[in-house]
Amino acid sequence: MASSTSTFSWDANENWAWRPTSMALLETAESRILARLHNASSSRFVTLPDHNQIRTLTITAHQGEQASKTPLVMVHGFGGGMGLWILNLDPLSRSRTVHAFDLLGFGRSSRPDFPRDAKQAEDQWVTSIEQWRQAMGVELMILLGHSLGGYLVTSYAIRYPDRVAHLILVDPWGFPEPWFRPITSLFSHFNLLGIIRGAGPLGPGLVSFRRGLKRAFKDLFDDDTVTNYVYHCNAQQPSGEVGFRAMNQTVAWAQRPMIQRVHLLRPSMPLNMLLGGCSWLRNSYRDTVVQIRGQSHTQLMVIPNGSHHFYADQYDLFNSEVQRICDTVD
Repeated sequence: MASSTSTFSWDANENWAWRPTSMALLETAESRILARLHNASSSRFVTLPDHNQIRTLTITAHQGEQASKTPLVMVHGFGGGMGLWILNLDPLSRSRTVHAFDLLGFGRSSRPDFPRDAKQAEDQWVTSIEQWRQAMGVELMILLGHSLGGYLVTSYAIRYPDRVAHLILVDPWGFPEPWFRPITSLFSHFNLLGIIRGAGPLGPGLVSFRRGLKRAFKDLFDDDTVTNYVYHCNAQQPSGEVGFRAMNQTVAWAQRPMIQRVHLLRPSMPLNMLLGGCSWLRNSYRDTVVQIRGQSHTQLMVIPNGSHHFYADQYDLFNSEVQRICDTVD
C-alpha cells in the first residue's frame, strides 16, 4: 500500500472501508517495539521459492558461545507478529540464537491467497516454514509456537521430525475435539479481524480497548505502542485470517483437531506444553496428550493465573521455564 498515512481499499468479501493504516505505518510500529532490544539483532525478508517473503528477526548475544547451540525458533499466534515476543527475546537469546518471524499472511510477511480447504491451508503454512528453514540454513531447531503457531509447529514436527530437537507448545490452539457442532455453521464464515478493518477510523480504538493486552506489556511500554502494532498487523489486506478461517469450525475449535494426530509425532521427540490456567482456550485435552504419547518425553506446566498471553503478562516465569527447557537440549 503506497500511502504512509491511510488506505482506501476494496476487498471482495468486505465493504468499502477507510482505514488509517499502511505497511509503512506497520513498519514504524514494529520499529518502535524492536528498538527495545538490547542484544545484537538483525532483521530481513526471507524470500521463498514462490517469491513470497517472510519477515524474520534474529537475535544473538555472544556469538562464540552460541555457535554450537541449537537455535530457538519462535512462532506467534493468530493476529500477532514477531514483535509480541519483545519481553522474551533478550532473555532467551543470552545463551543461544533466537529466530522469530511473521507467519505468512500476518505482520510484515507476504499476504498471499490461502486455500479455503482446511488441510490445504495448513499445508501452505507448514511448507512455508520448511522453506524458511532451508533459506535460513537452520539444520536443527528448538521449535516453539503460541496459539495458532502451536498448532502449526506441531504439524511441522510431524512432517519434518528430523528438523526439530524439541517441541514447545504455548497455549496451543486447535487441539481438542469440538464438544458441540450444531451451531458451528453460524460462525464458519465469521471474519474476526474484519471487524477491525470494517470500523475504519475507529479500528485503532477497538484494539486499544484490549486493556489486558496493554497491561501485559506495561513493564516495557506505558503507551499504545503494542496496541498500535497489533492494529497495523491486522488492518492490512486479509490473508492469514482467510487460511485460519478455513481451518476452524469456530474461533476455538479446528476442523482437523490436532489431538487426532499427536500420535504421529516421533516417539523420541521431547514435548513440553505450557498452558494458561485462565486462558480462554480449553486445555482439558492435556492429560490425553500424555496418555497418547505413552513413554515419550511429555511434560505439562499449567500457569495458575496465566492468560492466553502469559508469555507477556507472566514473562519472567515464561522465560525461565523456556530457558530451562532449552538447557535440556544443549
